Amino acid sequence: MQQLLWMFTYIKRHLESKLVFDPFTHDWSHYQFLQHDWSEFYPGAMEPMPSNAQEARGRAVQINMFCDAAHANDHVTRRSTTGFIIFLQGTPILWYSKRQNTIESSTFGSEFVALKIATEVMEGLRYRLRMMGIPISGVTNTFCDNNSVVTNVTDPTSTLTKKHNAIAYHKVRETVAAGIQRIAHEAGKYNLSDILTKNLPVIKHKSCCASILH
Repeated sequence: MQQLLWMFTYIKRHLESKLVFDPFTHDWSHYQFLQHDWSEFYPGAMEPMPSNAQEARGRAVQINMFCDAAHANDHVTRRSTTGFIIFLQGTPILWYSKRQNTIESSTFGSEFVALKIATEVMEGLRYRLRMMGIPISGVTNTFCDNNSVVTNVTDPTSTLTKKHNAIAYHKVRETVAAGIQRIAHEAGKYNLSDILTKNLPVIKHKSCCASILH
């Protein structure tokens, strides 16, 4: 209840806030996006394309996604919270914050579940944009602040020791193999999706909001 009161207090104090509209493409060349040959592990992996899509018109849009999980932050059930935010160019168009349906025993597991959910939503967005005739510029740029998860989904030779995370593991890796998304590590203090999973210190909260609201 206290958190709910904080939310409405924040809204009351920022009635004039609006979503940032940034039409420019972002340069992510300073991030380490690894490139590998996945054909041995996921042969024939490819992105599903709508057969009856509208003719693509206009400038292609860049899709960027930030994903995070707060491990076991529900003090009653110890379920984790998934949070992610998707940008077209630099404009936030879709965000998600929800308690996970399963109890994960590690941060690694909760982050993998969050990334799988984010991946499925992102795939659906790419499909709908193409249905409307909106061209997409390359792969989705995805950022996650868990190094172990990033390593597992970007290195074909990495192995999963936790079998119960296998579905999330293979789902995300297959989208990387299919060229749907590429994933890089983003330090937690810069991860914009942090605002959707946990209470943040004032300075970081304001920093995240500055990229989403003005």
